[in-house]
Formats: sequence, structure tokens, C-alpha cells
Amino acid sequence: MKAVLKLVAAAVVALGWLTTAQAEELIVGVSWSNFQEERWKTDEAAIKAALEAAGATYISADAQSSSAKQLSDVESLIARNAKALIILAQDADAITPAVVAAANEGIPVVGYDRLIEHPDAFYLTFDNVEVGRLQARAVLATQPKGRYVFIKGSPTDPNADFLHGGQLEVLKSAIDSGDIKVVGEQYTDGWLPANAQRNMEQILTANDNKVDAVVASNDGTAGGVVAALTAQGMEGIPVSGQDGDHAALNRVALGTQTVSVWKDARDLGRAAGEIAVALAKGTRMSEVEGGELWTSPGGKALHSRFLEPVPITRDSLKVVIDAGWVPQEVVCKGVVAGSVPACK
Repeated sequence: MKAVLKLVAAAVVALGWLTTAQAEELIVGVSWSNFQEERWKTDEAAIKAALEAAGATYISADAQSSSAKQLSDVESLIARNAKALIILAQDADAITPAVVAAANEGIPVVGYDRLIEHPDAFYLTFDNVEVGRLQARAVLATQPKGRYVFIKGSPTDPNADFLHGGQLEVLKSAIDSGDIKVVGEQYTDGWLPANAQRNMEQILTANDNKVDAVVASNDGTAGGVVAALTAQGMEGIPVSGQDGDHAALNRVALGTQTVSVWKDARDLGRAAGEIAVALAKGTRMSEVEGGELWTSPGGKALHSRFLEPVPITRDSLKVVIDAGWVPQEVVCKGVVAGSVPACK
């Protein structure tokens, strides 16, 4: 009888341990705004790897470019026992109630790549003003004078204005002097390439195709711009982008895109996973390694961390190849051997 009681007691202890272990499972929920874009798959892999290394579990939801769906997605992630959230905001303002709901539950939030202007969200991104500067410098170096077009990002994403602000820092003097004439400027709803292509087509029509350079704010919009230019036989005029999308890097090698400002999403994703785990375990936002207190455009003090971007042009494509970001055969597809240093 005593032996039986000991077995029962041992079973109860084991069950209690299992229940406690399950209760302490560290789940991190990720809310994607539009997972269809190529680059987010790279970010996701890096986040997953960081969470796995920390013994945490990854769950996610895709808002499919809907700010309303993203709110319900975050509610669902909280209901699924997420202990921390990483949110790529579809709409910087519309996501605020989700951040408040998480904070009320004691769940930390990492605002991923796009600004969420709320003190309960740790802001993690690359220096987007610098990205804009790098884009403008590359286009200006290739086309110091002429008729310029700005194809900006989504009007609901503060990054669009950060980028444009950096672009104007570089181009303002040439615009003021008259060396550069801005003949078109348009936001791109949802950052969607199809919207960028349509905007560019309309600008080309309005200007009788008299356009000399396009400062596009990311590789998706650059792809739409290049499609519009190609349809008019204008491929090859300077076009900027960012993200290091594989298709964009191939366009850089082919000469239809001037620069893609590379933001190594592996670094960003890894940092997001590590920060989310740290915050879930009780680390204060002020104690996050590499963080700083930053004042947002709305005047709010936000705990933030900014990573450094790298401009990739035809002469520096080897950087992304050597880093294992993209295979040489992808970059050099259709490129005449020897015409680009990376494509021998």
C-alpha cells in the first residue's frame, strides 16, 4: 500500500511540474501587416531562430494589409497566451488600441520596423532617415540635374515620411537652385508595387514621359516604377529602393535600379526576438542592450534601437553575396559576364 501511495505522490508531483512548465511556456506572438512581401519571410526566419535559441515559442498572424484584421489578430495572439508581441503595423494610428490592450495585460510590445507612436511599444528599426539620405545620394550622383519624381511609401506608415525627410535633406539645395525640378510626388497605398506602378504611369502621362530620375522609397515600389518605365522604353534611368529584395538586387546588376539600401533583415529579426524575450522575462525597456530614448515626430519619448543600413549599387553587389544574403546566380541572372564586378 505504501508503495502505491508513493507512486501516486510521485505522479502528482510530476503532474504539478508539467502544469507549471506549461504555464511558464514563453510564447511570442508576431503580427504581420502583409506577409506577402518577399522580405518578411527573411525577417520571420530570423525571429524564429532567435526565439528557438531562447527556448521560446513562435506564433503569428497575417493582417493581409487590413488594419481592422490586425486588431483582431493581436486580440487572438493575446488569447493564445502570448507573453510578448512583435507588431509590424499596417496603420501606425489604428494599431494603438491593440498596444493599450496588451499593456493592460502586462504584455510587452516591440514595434517592428514601423513606428508605433506609443510609449508602451519598444521601437526597433533601421535608421530610416539615413536610408532616405542614402537613396537620394545614389540617385543624385548618377543624375545631378533634371526632372525628378518621388514615389513615397504608404501614407499610414510614418516610415514613409522619415524616408522622404532624409531624401529631401540631400536634394533640397539642388531643388532650391533649380538643378532639380520635382515633376511628380505620390504616396503608395500599402506600399504595394501595383499601386506604385499605377502612380508612376500617371506621372509619366502627365509629363509626356519627361522624367529623368525616380526616388522610390523601397524595392517593392521601385519594382512598380521600373515596370512603368520599361513599358515606355525608359528603363535605365536612375531609380532608388531599399530592403535588398532579391529581384531588386538583380535589377541593380542589370542597371534598371540604381541602388537598394540593404537593411539586413536577419539582424533586425534576431534583435526583435531577443528583445521580445528579454521584455517578457522582466527586462525594462530602458535596460534593453543598444537602446536609446528617442523623441518621435509627435514629441513622445520612446525607447528605441536603430540599426545601420548599407547602400548596395552595381559596384558593391559582392557585399550582399559574400554575406550570404543572396546567391550570385540570383543577382547575376541575365547579366552579361564581366559587365558587373560581382558577375564574372
